[in-house]
Amino acid sequence: MPSSTSPADPLTRTHATHPSPFLEPTLEPEAPTSSPAPPQGPTQPNGDAADSGAASLGGVDEAGLPLAEAEAGFAAATVAELRRVVWPSRQQLFSESVAVILMVGLSAAAIAALDRFYGWAATQVFR
Repeated sequence: MPSSTSPADPLTRTHATHPSPFLEPTLEPEAPTSSPAPPQGPTQPNGDAADSGAASLGGVDEAGLPLAEAEAGFAAATVAELRRVVWPSRQQLFSESVAVILMVGLSAAAIAALDRFYGWAATQVFR
């Protein structure tokens, strides 16, 4: 193992090589963004566009995509995310469910015992 440490070593990093946003907040100028297009058609008192049923008639979403494509993309992304989920085995599901039920039962019993004790103590004090 070499005796000298390199700046890439996480234990020897200094503030200069690894600045923390909590120590020195830097304010960078924001890039100008284009403002959203004003709503088309009638508006409500708060400035929002009135719901004219555009969603059901094939309107567009905030990004300008047709709603059918946006909904299809959302559904595809949801299915892809569900495929990445590591589902528990039947044995793991059963054992963890039993553990949860036991802990809830024990917690309920402890709360009931404390409630009865404090109820008894209150009757002793305020007789």
